[in-house]
Amino acid sequence: MSALLNLIVGPFAEFDFMRHALVGSLALSLGCTPVGVFLLLRRMSLMGDSLSHAVLPGAAVGYLIGGLSLPWMAGGGMVAGLLVALLAGLSSRRTRLDEGASFAGFYLLALAGGVVIVSKWGNSVDLMNLLFGSVLAVDDPSLILVAAITTVTLLWFGWHYRGLVLDSADPTFLGQSNGRGVMRYHLGFTVLTVMNLVAGFQAMGTLMAVGLMMLPAATARLISRTLPGMLLSAWLVASASSVIGLLISYYLACPSGPAIVLTAGVAYLGALLVSPGGASTAKAPAL
Repeated sequence: MSALLNLIVGPFAEFDFMRHALVGSLALSLGCTPVGVFLLLRRMSLMGDSLSHAVLPGAAVGYLIGGLSLPWMAGGGMVAGLLVALLAGLSSRRTRLDEGASFAGFYLLALAGGVVIVSKWGNSVDLMNLLFGSVLAVDDPSLILVAAITTVTLLWFGWHYRGLVLDSADPTFLGQSNGRGVMRYHLGFTVLTVMNLVAGFQAMGTLMAVGLMMLPAATARLISRTLPGMLLSAWLVASASSVIGLLISYYLACPSGPAIVLTAGVAYLGALLVSPGGASTAKAPAL
């Protein structure tokens, strides 16, 4: 028993970088999972994936200007993500394309632009770091950023929980009773999504950040019947995936971000197998 405990606790007790990675991953889990759950309930999963790619050109430009400077990279990623969200929203309102199709078009454009920017003025190592991140390289400024974004996220959800639930369940009713409320919730939720993806890409890269957001949420959707249960289950899955993924990366010498997302993916596959009837018969969660 003590040997097993040492295998689990030993890496975190011995190495500072493992403790930093653990704290950062757990903080990300706390902030990303409610965003993922509501993206799923609002049928906006593609938006999360799109915005995770959309931050790449901004982060790449920030990297080229300021190097591995967190303010430059995070600021650039935030601007790029919000710009893509704005353009996709305008496109869906002024053309026949729905919002999902608009996001798909703009995120592909942003992803290709970011790869070209880094490939032209950077190198392959820079590109890999931006795409897949390095959770083991999380430093104190990164932890402060993640903690700040997680705090803002939880405070916003706590303040707007009832309205956001109503907007997710029946936006038409909310629009008739409070037209401005719909736009406030939508814009606030979009900004929070971008903020959490920016927090995640520093550790997990643009391609992996959305994994910690959506896979635990999808798993929770399969195993929970109430919204509070979904939120709790998603957080537990994300936290457990972070711990197990970090241990896998340490003992098998593989990238940490993909190991965490792969662990969350295994949990999702397990939920598919044990969920009664699978996802096809899952009912809407009780609020």
